This record gives sequence, structure tokens and C-alpha cells, in this order.
Amino acid sequence: MTVFVREDVAKLLELLNAAPGPQMHEVDPETGRQMYRQMTTLLERPAGALHARADLAIPGPAGAIPARLYQASAPAGPAPLLIYFHGGGWVIGDLETHDSLCAEIARLSGLTVVAVDYRLAPETRFPGAVEDGLAAARWAAASPGAIGHAVTGLVLAGDSAGGNLAAVVARETAGELPLLAQWLIYPGVDMAASGGSLEAFAEGYLLTAAGMAWFMGHYAPDPDHPWASPLRADRWAGLPPALVFTCGLDPLRDQGRAYAARLVETGHRLIYREAAGQVHGCLTARAALPSAQADLEGQIADLKALLAG
Repeated sequence: MTVFVREDVAKLLELLNAAPGPQMHEVDPETGRQMYRQMTTLLERPAGALHARADLAIPGPAGAIPARLYQASAPAGPAPLLIYFHGGGWVIGDLETHDSLCAEIARLSGLTVVAVDYRLAPETRFPGAVEDGLAAARWAAASPGAIGHAVTGLVLAGDSAGGNLAAVVARETAGELPLLAQWLIYPGVDMAASGGSLEAFAEGYLLTAAGMAWFMGHYAPDPDHPWASPLRADRWAGLPPALVFTCGLDPLRDQGRAYAARLVETGHRLIYREAAGQVHGCLTARAALPSAQADLEGQIADLKALLAG
């Protein structure tokens, strides 16, 4: 079977697959975090200027949750807020690895963005990240003074593991909080999935089967629990409208497709976008993958359409 790979993706994969040294799954979590920060520094665009970028502390179940606020312009009054959960398999990733992406989302969307630095595994295993996500959403919905304006509604967003958290928090707070949308970027939504894209792209496409096993071993979720596998949840009523983005070369692609299909089957408004020839993690590698910037801009246009509807 011929697999379409974008030109910029092919160049990056050739570079990364030839790089010497250990792979992520061959090191301890703290070393993995350092490797991810270094990789993001090399592959991502500069964050650029904003009206406001400020570090915050959100009250959480185990103490303060670090967070960061982004605003492209001064608030003019009550407005929606986008909560962003970073990717990294619940083990790596932080406010710095996703700083440029969150700044760009704030610029392109015009929304206030709050990035949440939830607790990571293995220091905090499942469901600690979910508990922090729920605390952050409830805090933001209460229009705390640190936001700078009254919050009229929430957009829950995230990539990869963060997409999982956005989906889970949306499900758990539907009917409780004023949710406007969920934006799921190449999300992992079925911890018991097998076959399909998981096998087709298990090696050589950035996210690998060995890497995913390393993440799961540290996070240690119950694969049948809806907080780990929202695709396997029984309850689907009342969820907010969704934007789901997948990548054609991603092991998690089929999970995102299945989640989007389930949302349609259960009567929810959905915009689905798939980037052919693109890899998992592309939105935090936009300097090395210029085509990913267009993928992001397309998603922002979709999000605006979803919110307008």
C-alpha cells in the first residue's frame, strides 16, 4: 500500500529516524521530559508577542496547578475562554513545550487562552490529570479575577493526551458548566484499541507503539474507565459541539475518526478535519513542518464557525 507523506513531513521523519541516541521509551520520565523540551525548542516556531502572557496558579485537589494566560488584545468585556491541555502522554509536556502553540491560538482566535499544567505520571498516575482538568474548568467558569474579564462560556481543547483530557472534562461537566465547544487534536480516546492505524503506523512516524506503551505504563489507566477511554463511555447526551482533528499518518488516527463518528451518531454538531500525509504532534513542530501552520489556521477557522453556529 502506498502511503502519502507530505514533503516537509518526509524530511523531518528522515532526520528524526536517523538521529543517534536513545529513544523516548528507553529513558526515565524526567529525561524524557528534557528530550521533549529540547525537541520542541528545535522544531517549533517562536512564540511571538501578545498583549498579555501571565503565569497563574489554579486551586487543585493536590495543591496549586500551574497555568498560563494568553491574550492577544485587551479584554473589552465578557467573553468566552479557551482552556488548553497539553499533549505528551500524561508523562511529558508542560507550559513551555506548548507556549508557542497556545500563543498562536490566542492570536488567531481572539480568545483568552489558559493553558493548564496538570500533574504528570508516574509521580501522579491516573486519574490525577483528569482531576486537575476538572478543577481548572470549574475554576475558569467562575470568572476568577486573574482572567481579566467575565467568562461567558468555555472551549475545552487539547492535543493527544490533552485531547483525551478535553473530551473527558467535557463529558464530566456537560450540563454543569457553560461549555461552548470541545476541540480535540489527534486525541487518544480508546486505551483498549488495537489494529488499524495503530499497526499501520506503529514505527517510523514520530509516535511509535513502543512510545505509547511507555506512556501507558507510567500513566497506568483503567482502559475501560470512561475517564481513560471516553470512546467507551455509556453516556453521550448533552455533550458540547466538537471540532476533531486527526492526522493521516498517526497511530491514533482511527480513534479520532471513531470518536467523531460516535458524536455524529448521537446527534451532536461536529466539524471533522483530517490532515493527509501529516504526523502526530505536528502542531508543536510548525517551524520544521510549515504545512502544520496551515492545518492550525484551518482548525481555527473551523472553531470560529463552530462557535458562530
